Amino acid sequence: LSAPSRSPKGFPELKNDTFLRAARGEDTAYTPVWCMRQAGRYLPEFREMRAAQDFFATCRSPKVCCELTLQPLRRFPLDAAIIFSDILVVPQALGMDVVMAPGKGPTFPEPLKEVEDLLKLRQKVDVTAELGYVFQAITLTRHSLEGKVPLIGFSGAPWTLMSYMIEGGGSTTMAKAKSWLYRHPDASHRLLRLLTNVIIDYLVGQVAAGAQALQLFESHAGHLGPEQFQDFALPYIRDIARGVKSKLKSEALPLVPMIVFAKDAHYALPELARAGYEVVGLDWTIRPQDARRRLGSW
Repeated sequence: LSAPSRSPKGFPELKNDTFLRAARGEDTAYTPVWCMRQAGRYLPEFREMRAAQDFFATCRSPKVCCELTLQPLRRFPLDAAIIFSDILVVPQALGMDVVMAPGKGPTFPEPLKEVEDLLKLRQKVDVTAELGYVFQAITLTRHSLEGKVPLIGFSGAPWTLMSYMIEGGGSTTMAKAKSWLYRHPDASHRLLRLLTNVIIDYLVGQVAAGAQALQLFESHAGHLGPEQFQDFALPYIRDIARGVKSKLKSEALPLVPMIVFAKDAHYALPELARAGYEVVGLDWTIRPQDARRRLGSW
């Protein structure tokens, strides 16, 4: 199965569009359900399949990613599938090495330490060449779903990816990455812009491959204060929505609903609601009814 450059034809007709209608703000007969990490370690069949190979080797196997994506749908009456992948495939596409260390999680053997390290990154990324395996997985999964539910594609957001690339992995404080924002604001913006450009192409490529909705994960938003979020996260979140929709239009691809999830950024809820996304994801720190009262019918 080759990576498509344009939306492939012949996908099965969608039988359950409840999630997509809800994402567009339309009335639905019930509240659609899907879960973050719904393909995950809580499933014994997932653990069995994952034990056979390295994590990122798994991510690079369209057939395995398809199977992992489908597993939870065989157990539960979910209303959407989300492609099995990882947000750190984007730094890999930029030329960084990322490994999944046992007991430690994702690790960058050579994280960004100095501004000069930005020169080591690819300044132009051919997303089909570098991330075509994700597109292949999406196309294969769309066919394998047989129209049962829609398929969600996703990417990490620029600040979250930048923080991993500088910290060298997970961190409870993000002290190194936040230090960059103060010590090297111009270089930080250059890196965030580079990531934004790649993410736009990556998400458009996912729609071309068959994704029917997109989610942007700003998982480390809560490590930024409101002013830092306004300067170093929100502008790029907006640019991604604008850039993706513009390219989808120019390439005659479906204008799929987009979801933004900025974890712990409840202070920025009104700004996120105006950032160009059809859906704002909420975390456990805010009640949905409170968010609805704050935002009204945006």
